[in-house]
Amino acid sequence: MIDPAQLTDPAVRAFVTAVNAGDKQAFQRVLTPGATMSDDGSDRDVADWTEREIFSCGGHMAVASEASGGRALVVDYRNDTWGEMRTAWRFDVTPDGHVSRFETGQA
Repeated sequence: MIDPAQLTDPAVRAFVTAVNAGDKQAFQRVLTPGATMSDDGSDRDVADWTEREIFSCGGHMAVASEASGGRALVVDYRNDTWGEMRTAWRFDVTPDGHVSRFETGQA
């Protein structure tokens, strides 16, 4: 596994760190206003999805690998609702270092 502090892209590093800390405020600071996301190819409401899939159920990202300059991850993701599963994450990052879109799904 890759320690989140060693992730290449600073915005992705901050995203993973915020998720693992359960820190909603830090997570929101990483995103652009109006950031979008998809789960298994379907667009979702970011606030609703992250509350349900991350923050209210102890979501945690154990990063197995990274690619595309650190903007594509393979993660063993776990939460109290679904248990653990291997997932793929892809991030669009703005020039000022914020995540404008993230996509996740089964790896």
